[in-house]
Amino acid sequence: MSEMAGHRIETDTLGPVRVPADRYWGAQTQRALENFPIGEERMPVPLVRALGLVKLACAEANMELGVLDRRIGEAIARAAREVAEGRFDDHFPLSVWQTGSGTQTNMNANEVIANRANELLGAPLGSREPVHPNDHVNRGQSSNDTFPTAMHVAAAREVHERLIPALEHALAELAAKADAFSGLIKIGRTHLMDAVPMTLGQEFSAYVQQTACALDRLRAALPRLCELAQGGTAVGTGLNTKRGFGERVVAKLAAWTGLPFTSAPNKFEALAAHDAMVELSGALNVIACSFHKIANDIRLLASGPRCGLAEIRLPANEPGSSIMPGKVNPTQAEALTMVCVRVMGNHTAVTFAGASGHLELNVYKPVIAYSVLQSIRLLADAIRSFTDRCVVGIEADARRLRDYVERSLMLVTALTPHIGYDRAAEIAKKAYAENLTLKEAAVRLGYLTAGEFDAIVRPEKMLGPSD
Repeated sequence: MSEMAGHRIETDTLGPVRVPADRYWGAQTQRALENFPIGEERMPVPLVRALGLVKLACAEANMELGVLDRRIGEAIARAAREVAEGRFDDHFPLSVWQTGSGTQTNMNANEVIANRANELLGAPLGSREPVHPNDHVNRGQSSNDTFPTAMHVAAAREVHERLIPALEHALAELAAKADAFSGLIKIGRTHLMDAVPMTLGQEFSAYVQQTACALDRLRAALPRLCELAQGGTAVGTGLNTKRGFGERVVAKLAAWTGLPFTSAPNKFEALAAHDAMVELSGALNVIACSFHKIANDIRLLASGPRCGLAEIRLPANEPGSSIMPGKVNPTQAEALTMVCVRVMGNHTAVTFAGASGHLELNVYKPVIAYSVLQSIRLLADAIRSFTDRCVVGIEADARRLRDYVERSLMLVTALTPHIGYDRAAEIAKKAYAENLTLKEAAVRLGYLTAGEFDAIVRPEKMLGPSD
């Protein structure tokens, strides 16, 4: 290694490369930085930290199996732990748009960890000794098994630490609103047109169930996600590993994270396909569909305040217009629906990428990882924000709800069992055409007396099956 002003010279199998002197990455990372100047999307931080955790587990497993010198292995383990803790996030500069196996990012991790380990052992950055990025940090590994292992670890941790808590929070707050609104009768709507009565609580109960199902779907996808590829090396055979290496690595990852990671039962499938990530993305896609519907409903119910439905009031978080004074918009709902659209788009990318593996390797790993991790983060953040800044503060306009119920023509549905569908329809048409109440139309047509009408048409008795 030689030095120049502000740079050092590192070498790889292709020759010398100038690397910024204060960066812990090495020659292969620098080449990738120069060869893939594509977009602004960098490898996600959760993936980088998961790689640190995987490298730590591999170092410890290799020491236990006697294939890695303890002095070198302990330095690698310390450096890898620092990567896992986020101390070297800024030393992972590579674009998502690189080789489809994630090799450049795996080597980025190997080089950062090797340089930090050498530093800990008193050697300068770029020395490649006593710790070598391939021979020691990458011992018993291939990008083809290490990168997908990190993908699964990162996704599982993000689901458990971000998305599940956000959904559980939303579930609790939506359930609280459903309970609070249980006594408020309103008019339901189908095809955006007036329908029969229900309670506002019943309407919100649908959102509660959608959120509960979101959690169920997410948890159902996790067992396959928790199957890890480590130990398969290049094509799934486990070449260049000691027997039991992959199982040791997985056991350590499970112990450290508290997640039920297991060794993939078939390493060939774990490298060649990413069905578990596609399955998880599918669950995220359904969650996006659910919350797109919930957010749209809430902003429809809040439309107004004077010329819309205005059945509920949303918190006024900020001014809504640069030209219309006093306007307040459903901004949290709009932000959430945009996130949902993005997640749906990500799922399209993941679906195509997952379907496009060739023979023994899927080479769309980085875009799958990026898309899934972005979807998890966006949904978690947006759902929590929507819950805290919108759902919690929703209020019902009881007077407006009552007024709509009293004016609705669809209360006529209660008459059908008594006078038949045709006569009930005639009453509704007459009331609408002549601007009458349903009672007035029924009496004028001679189908019911006022007393009979009042005995039958009782909104509070129309909220479920009869006894």
